[in-house]
Amino acid sequence: PSPRSFQPNEASEEALRCEIEELKRKDLALDQEIAQLLSEGYSLEELDKHISLLHEYNEIKDAGQMLLGKLAVIRGVTTKQLYPEYDLELSD
Repeated sequence: PSPRSFQPNEASEEALRCEIEELKRKDLALDQEIAQLLSEGYSLEELDKHISLLHEYNEIKDAGQMLLGKLAVIRGVTTKQLYPEYDLELSD
């Protein structure tokens, strides 16, 4: 069927409206959180840097998790069993 022949039904339109409203609520909540941080003296540059560092941390952590997983497979153990060997907390 061509895109023009697609007729969204009432349920899918309602689902989209709900999703749009939820996204609007999230956007508003984030705007309020940013305003709160700015009122506490944080700058946008500082927040951007912090977000960038969090992304970098998560990428490094993901790579470490992948390496631990591969090492666990090679050794025939679980990843959890490797944590003490590398002084890692399970919450890491």
